[in-house]
This record gives sequence, structure tokens and C-alpha cells, in this order.
Amino acid sequence: MAEKPSTKHVSYEDAGVDTAEGLRAVDAIKAAVATTNRPEVIGGLGGFGSCFSAAALKDMEEPILVSGTDGVGTKLAIAQLLDRHETVGEDLVAMCVDDIVPMGAEPLFFLDYVAIGKLRAEHVAKIVGGIAEGCRKSGCALVGGEMAEHPGVMAEDDYDLAGFVVGVVDRPKMIGPELVREGDVILGLPSSGVHSNGYSLVRKVAIEGRTVEELETPLDELGGESVADAVMRPTTIYAGGLLAALRAGAPIHAMAHITGGGITENLDRAMPEGLDALVYRGGEDGPAWSVPPVISYLVREAGLTLEEAYRTFNMGVGMVVICAPEDEVTVRSALEEQGFEPFTVGRVVAGTPGEKGKVVYDDER
Repeated sequence: MAEKPSTKHVSYEDAGVDTAEGLRAVDAIKAAVATTNRPEVIGGLGGFGSCFSAAALKDMEEPILVSGTDGVGTKLAIAQLLDRHETVGEDLVAMCVDDIVPMGAEPLFFLDYVAIGKLRAEHVAKIVGGIAEGCRKSGCALVGGEMAEHPGVMAEDDYDLAGFVVGVVDRPKMIGPELVREGDVILGLPSSGVHSNGYSLVRKVAIEGRTVEELETPLDELGGESVADAVMRPTTIYAGGLLAALRAGAPIHAMAHITGGGITENLDRAMPEGLDALVYRGGEDGPAWSVPPVISYLVREAGLTLEEAYRTFNMGVGMVVICAPEDEVTVRSALEEQGFEPFTVGRVVAGTPGEKGKVVYDDER
């Protein structure tokens, strides 16, 4: 005889999802989200979709929408270990908006996805507060997102972040590899440190096996900074300042966001067919720019070769700007007016005809 089905009552909360806490979390982030609003935002949080007016786009000759998505990666594991969650949202926004600005695109709006083992309103408010700060710095609106509680799939303290940005550029004002010419100057903008790349290696060589107390102890080789402070410094957001420079008329040909893969695997993306990026990293004293102490420390701890280092970390270069040599003074001045401190990274040289451009280093020629 078949058994009767159980009549035991099991609520959603019994299954590990606290819907009331979810509502508290939404209330906790509303004020931060509102500070990112642009005039184009229609409505607020709470709808099934987010609305953003495109009326202003009709004034463009040919508006091109540019989108991007990214995450923070395993830097989040360090944030969880140290219980530091206020700035990882800035990392999330930076990785997205600085991926679309190399085309000259203005970030318009941003959405986030927060997957978490156990939802706690105050915890989520810290994370989303950082996302809102990143949106304010880049000038885009945080129009919506999703908080998903995943009991049984993630540990209670675990969480992951994903971000999505949509921007716009008028086609006649687009920049990119097609504008790059032989002899162009390659300028770098300083990174704040490791940014959000290479953190699986960071954890392996600088975090694992150390206590939180050890990680928060200042080190002379880090200039008196602790490992915790150095590796958790938020990623620099370049988009707002770069767009202001472009609007001011800076004759920039192309840009490259130096993220995962380092200079070697990102600067080549700004090179057209037949042209290479020659980077000045040689000499007894290393490159012609300052490498943050934390990156030098990580390279030593991991025993990386020079080639490995330049394929893993940004080596102090967070964004690259390319311009004609006769425009270098103008471009430098425009960047400095936005608070940047540009430095020379290299120049554009002849490559192999018919082949995609690549990064070459002066110490290897």
C-alpha cells in the first residue's frame, strides 16, 4: 500500500530563504541607490524592470549602445576573510565602466547581481553602498539589480557579484584601434594597486597560511602598509575623468583598460593590424614609471619572471591612452586637469603586415 504524502508544513524560511530580510535589505539600499540617479531614470526600485529614457540620444548623429559585464572574482574571498565589504562594489563598477570607455562610451546605467549564502540586510547594504559609490564616481545610474539567497549552494558568509553596464557613444566620436598610427605615443595612468586581477595568485602567495592579525600588520616592504590594506584597495575608476577629457577636445586615438592578462594581453587590443605597442620596461631600474609596492611584493613572493608578471598584474598601469606625438602635450594637460598623472609607457611601431598588432618590450628587442 502506497504511503500517504507528508502533511508536514515547511515554509520558505524553513528552507533557508528569509523573504522578510530580503525586504529589509531593499529598504537598506534605497537611499544609496537614489544618490546615483540621473535625469533619465524613470521610477525607482521595486518594479519588474528598470526604465531609462533614451530621448537625449536623438540629438546624436548615430548613437551606438555599448555594453559590458564583469565581476570582482576571487578578491571577494579576501574581503570575506577580512570582513571588509565596503569597497568591493567599487571594484565591480570599475571593471565594467572602464571596459566601455576605451570606445569613448559614456556609462549610462548599471545593474548588479548579488548571490549570497545568507542574506543579512546590513551586510548587503555595505556591498551595494560600494556599488553606488562606484556609480557616482563614473557618472552612471544604478537602476536596479538582484539579490539572490542561495542556501545549500553557498556557505552563509559566501557571496559573489556580477555587474552590467550600458553606455552610449556617437559613432563619429568613437575612438579605437582604427585611429592608431605608427609613431603614436602610449601614455599610462597609474593604478591604485592590484585592482581586481590576479587574486587567485594573490591569495596563494600572500594570504593563505597567514592569520588576519598577520595580514593587518604593517610591513616595511609595503611602505608601512599592511597586506590587507594593500590588496583590498579599491580599483581606480577612470571613466568619468577620461570622458571629461574627451569632451574637452583631447585628441585621443585609443585606450586600453589593463585588467586580467596584464599589459601584455590588454594593450594589444588597442593595436590595429600591422602595428605593435613597444613598451619601455627595460633598464637597470625597471620601467619608466612607478610600480606600486604591493605589486613588486607579490611578484617577489610568487617568484614570477618578468614575462609572467606583465601577463598577470597591471604593473602600475591601470589605463593606457594613445595619441599622436604632436598632441601629447595637449592630451597630458587634459588628463592632468582631471586629476590624472600620466606617464610615458611606450610608442606605436611597425609590426608584421597583415597580422594583428601585439605588445613587444624594449628589453626583448
